[in-house]
Amino acid sequence: MPEPLSIEISTDPSRFDLDVIHGYLSRSYWSPGIPRRTVERAIAGSMGFAAFVGGRQIGFARVITDRATFAYVADVFVLEEFQGGGVASKIMEAIRTHPDLQRLRRWLLLTKDAHGLYEKFGFGPLANPDRHMEILDRTVYPDTSARSGDGGE
Repeated sequence: MPEPLSIEISTDPSRFDLDVIHGYLSRSYWSPGIPRRTVERAIAGSMGFAAFVGGRQIGFARVITDRATFAYVADVFVLEEFQGGGVASKIMEAIRTHPDLQRLRRWLLLTKDAHGLYEKFGFGPLANPDRHMEILDRTVYPDTSARSGDGGE
């Protein structure tokens, strides 16, 4: 049995590897073709949480928040070769225990296939889905029209 990974989580933006983040997000189902500049702006406007093993960035998530009442968890990913090793759980643990993110009234996120992960951290179905509304423009990123799937999450 392999040794568990020694995972470090950092919120220091100077350590974020934008090549890794943009590379993954631009091929993800929720943001195919996202421009690098858009990723940079998104990170600058939110709290980032990067996962590292041996100094290499292997995962990421960001939280869009006012740090008082609301948080939206977005862009959670772990590089394919590290999936299944508890990295996403470490990222979520760091998010949910961060001092600036305590006592928030509402947390939201969207996922296509990771419900089990997020349930471990208190997420569940919307209490009142009929109250939620959205605008979703699937044509914003350049190659969205060339891809199929959910996109936009």
